[in-house]
Amino acid sequence: MDKEIYSKYEIIDGHAHIFPEKIAENATINIGKFYDLRMDSCGMSKKLVEGGSTIGVKQFLVCSTATTPHQIRSINSFIAKECELDTRLFGLGTTHAGSEDLEGDIGQIISLGLHGVKLHPDFQKFDADSPEAFRIYELIEGRLPLMIHCGDPRYDYSAPQRIANIHRNFPKLKIHAAHLGGYQRWDEAEECLAGLDNIGFDFSSSLAFMSPERAAELVRRYGVENCWYGSDFPMWNHAEELERTLAMGFSEEENRELLAGSFRRFYGLNG
Repeated sequence: MDKEIYSKYEIIDGHAHIFPEKIAENATINIGKFYDLRMDSCGMSKKLVEGGSTIGVKQFLVCSTATTPHQIRSINSFIAKECELDTRLFGLGTTHAGSEDLEGDIGQIISLGLHGVKLHPDFQKFDADSPEAFRIYELIEGRLPLMIHCGDPRYDYSAPQRIANIHRNFPKLKIHAAHLGGYQRWDEAEECLAGLDNIGFDFSSSLAFMSPERAAELVRRYGVENCWYGSDFPMWNHAEELERTLAMGFSEEENRELLAGSFRRFYGLNG
């Protein structure tokens, strides 16, 4: 791709994962096994920034998921520390529906200056709209955005219908619905989630699985102003994901929204 394209746009990576160096390789391997996909890189922050720099990414949303409650506090501290070390990183915390101290978890996330709560119901093995999960949303509605993994045909934990149910019960909760609202379940996601307020969508781990025409159709249904670029690092290559983004055929003005503007607006960042 012509490097002049990189300089034309501000680019924010609105979905990436990082892990401590001592576990990064194993964590990356396990993610690849879970999805039966080849990982593009190893999930360390320095690798993330190196990969993004090839296309001029200026900021990276970084997160990790607590697969058990005892991991919550250490993960949140790790993400916050990485963000202190590199101001290009924009961190989200995590919690778990099985936590015995959700108020403490959310308090830690806020005190560390993290910008939202990341959940992955498929990894964490709870229904996204369960009573236990609702306790999380009650605590963060109006305080922090929720970033949630959505969809997988193998599981029902994060089905698009469950995301819609969260919205019905917590209409003021800002929901960052990953993977266009339903990984590999995009028709269901479109039916359930298009037109809802307070929901934004990254299109990480989506564009590789559909035609540019279908991807553009889905983005338009959600609204360009509500959708943004994400690499799902360490899963995908930044440059290849940018090529897929531009292949959707949006105008320069719309691409500016998709590559940075929509993310900035959702998370309340200054341009």
